[in-house]
Amino acid sequence: MKKIHIVLLVFIAAAIAVLISFLKTATTYDTVETAMNKPGKFVHLMARWDRNQPMEYDAVNNPNYLSFTAVDTLGRSVKVIYHNPKPENFEMSEKLVLQGKYEDGYFNCKTIQTKCPSKYKDDMKTAEKNVQKASESNPGNADTKY
Repeated sequence: MKKIHIVLLVFIAAAIAVLISFLKTATTYDTVETAMNKPGKFVHLMARWDRNQPMEYDAVNNPNYLSFTAVDTLGRSVKVIYHNPKPENFEMSEKLVLQGKYEDGYFNCKTIQTKCPSKYKDDMKTAEKNVQKASESNPGNADTKY
């Protein structure tokens, strides 16, 4: 074999090894049902806090205990126990990324990542109100093009 062929084979083998290592670290979001079917296995669960169910958190007596019910996109719910302080923007979050294991009938959460509503939603509402106020205060300029 020529030296160039050997170099190309080594390069291809290295590229395959890198791709395989990325596939092992790539994560997908599980549902409550798939997490229940993998007891003891570390999973990422995309869910939201069920505001109709009670949340248990006492910042004074036990700040490292948070218990709440999470609901996934398919409507399945699971009790979540988190042994760290409650995230600051927990109540404002639209979605939660919960990382942990399903064990003994509940989801033992190691980390919570909150996904808050986009700031641009409020900005668009404010912009629409400003346009409406401007057109009301200057009715003669309502047809002005920008």
